[in-house]
Formats: sequence, C-alpha cells, structure tokens
Amino acid sequence: MQLRKILEGQGFYRIPLKKLATDHYLFSAKINGVAGDFILDTGASTSCVGFTDSTHFLLISEESIIKAAGAGAINMETMLSRGNKFSIKNWSIGNMDFVLFDLSHVNEALSQVNEGPVHGIIGADFLKKHRAVIDYGRNCFYVK
Repeated sequence: MQLRKILEGQGFYRIPLKKLATDHYLFSAKINGVAGDFILDTGASTSCVGFTDSTHFLLISEESIIKAAGAGAINMETMLSRGNKFSIKNWSIGNMDFVLFDLSHVNEALSQVNEGPVHGIIGADFLKKHRAVIDYGRNCFYVK
C-alpha cells in the first residue's frame, strides 16, 4: 500500500514541497491569514519568522531570552510571538508560536543561488507536535 493512502487514511494532510538549489525544501503557508514562503528544516529546533516580516504577518511580539544560532550565525537577538494562526491550504492550527530573528543570512545564501527570499523556517517544534512524516521521494510532507 502507498504511503500516501496509509497516512491520508489516518487523517494526515499532504503538503507539496519544492526542492531549492540549496537542497532545502520550500512550501507556502499563511500566518494570521497572510501568505508567505517557508523552508522546512528538521535541524531547526524552533519555527521562526524574520524580524522584517513580523508586521507583514500581523505578529505581536514580546521580549525573549532565547538567543538564536544557526547557518553560520550565533548569539542573535530574538523576540517571541505566541498564539498565531498557521494554515497550509485547507489545514490550520490556531495556537502556533514563532521566534522572530534576523533571517538576512539565510536569504543572502538563497540569493547567491538565484532563489527567492523566504519569510521563515518551520522547524522541529512544529514537525514533532503535528507528527510530520516527510516523503523525500515524492517531495511532500504530511501533518496531523
């Protein structure tokens, strides 16, 4: 039996992914009803949005003691935005938190290989909570 039939039969929702030149996977989603592009990153512990996109997504942020690190940058200042609506096509949740930090280094790396900028990164916090299954062979993932 196909993985898709098994997972959809168990109530999982299928989300297509686009493979980028950097070998990252991209998908479109909405935060608080506003569309954006996100990288799916199993190595990112928390889901995040760039500081410059916080008003774009109508995010209300608060001070954070978290220091971000990754993709060659460490000890970056962050903010936290709690309780946001996150939706992917017909699937949505109403209480998602995002860490806000400077994504310019990520978007610079993408521009160097002629890829467009991203608004954020969806990480392991989301993937674990929603029992994500990634199908690399078919460039998609499933959430419940």
